[in-house]
Amino acid sequence: MVTVGKKGTVLPRIYDDAPAVRGVEKRVLIGPKQGAPRFVMRHFTLAPRGYSPEHAHPWEHELYILSGKGRVRFSDGAAEVGAGDFVFVPPLDRHQFLNTGDEPFEFLCVVPLTGDDG
Repeated sequence: MVTVGKKGTVLPRIYDDAPAVRGVEKRVLIGPKQGAPRFVMRHFTLAPRGYSPEHAHPWEHELYILSGKGRVRFSDGAAEVGAGDFVFVPPLDRHQFLNTGDEPFEFLCVVPLTGDDG
């Protein structure tokens, strides 16, 4: 069955436990509740000066930047990103996402079903 929805109807999970993580909202747009058997699509919003924790895990993920400006830190460097950019994070690569602008930094992130914590 096809599912159609709106981001605004999905309640966010808030992550704000500095110094590990600051100003992060996650919405699971498509996942098991919508019948997705393999992948989860999440929408993240990082507040100005917000950041995800620095971490690594055994699954890959793909990101598409919707709005704002940010920095992606990874094992061997960093890159500045903005609307229209995409990012591939390979399995086991340490990474972190940071909002470097004055506006919210929003992106879609797709991971395997085993890579989402709900």
